[in-house]
Amino acid sequence: MRDGFLLDPDVVYLNHGGYGACSVPVFDEYQRWQRELERQPTDFFARRLSTWFWEGKTESNLLDDARAALAAFVGARTEDLVLVPNATSGLNAVLRSLRIRPEEEILTTKHEYGAIERTLSFIRANIVHCEPEELVGNIGVRTRAILVSHVTSPTALVLPVEEICAAARRAGVLTIVDGAHAPGQVPLDLETLGADIYAGNCHKWLCAPKGSGFLWARAEHQEWIEPIVVSWGYREDAGFGERHGWQGTNDPAAYLAVPKAIEMHASFDLEGAAALADETERRLAERRLKRVGGVPAPFMRAVWLPSGDPFALWRRLIEEYRIEVPVYEREGRRILRVSIGPYTDGSDVERLVSALAAVL
Repeated sequence: MRDGFLLDPDVVYLNHGGYGACSVPVFDEYQRWQRELERQPTDFFARRLSTWFWEGKTESNLLDDARAALAAFVGARTEDLVLVPNATSGLNAVLRSLRIRPEEEILTTKHEYGAIERTLSFIRANIVHCEPEELVGNIGVRTRAILVSHVTSPTALVLPVEEICAAARRAGVLTIVDGAHAPGQVPLDLETLGADIYAGNCHKWLCAPKGSGFLWARAEHQEWIEPIVVSWGYREDAGFGERHGWQGTNDPAAYLAVPKAIEMHASFDLEGAAALADETERRLAERRLKRVGGVPAPFMRAVWLPSGDPFALWRRLIEEYRIEVPVYEREGRRILRVSIGPYTDGSDVERLVSALAAVL
């Protein structure tokens, strides 16, 4: 499987959760779309990519086809899903559209992605942080929205989003789910999940090209979510897909390669990857490296490390041992997060365990 990806063969790549990795067939499809665009740019953009130029045109277009394939994969209606560069972009569109009032609060966990924490600071929201199991109990009269990760980035845990969304709905509170690590790693059915808004990435566990993600919203919330860029698709009577679908002249090839990524994802040995993640956790536990508590993500594990400089260890692992694995600080302690990609094998894990034995 490693030969089917473009990764450097000299590097043990255990950071798939960071930026993903594209398989050769998907990357070929990505470049095929780029070549088609450059062959006849006006035809591609004005007549094939979108229908906004042509009033009354009803046949499908390239973006709609990609949206439909992705919507089917995540259990959604095509009209409720729009393509965005990444989950952070989609969540920015939502959070910056909230117009949150000074007396309102956003309830979130202590396990959220740093870029989204910065977005919350940017909109000057009153933030209440708590542990995931405390979310429901902290819903109050001031709670405007709950923002929660489906799979946490820093701690590699699967959170009970169905239960959280159900409790929020009973309380009349908006739920926004950061699903950056979910598509391709955990099964998704957005229609039944219970969230009001969900943003996800395709470039991580679905192994699509970078620059492919989605924003999904229930019909009753689509009107107030403003697009990141106001462009030709924006008008008063435009639907959700049209308002967010045209962001100016940019490269749509990553979006158009998503159906190929979905096809390739079906060929991955997901059970084998999950088993290797379990084995990795066991091997690290033998070195007295304890996993962060909670329900672990299928293909990721985060473990606590002895105290020390996280940057120095991260740099040493890549420079001396050619192992790419993130090490960072959390709550004054060091964490190492291992991602098992579809190309990872037991020898990669063995190299990590041996390197940690030498350097810790």
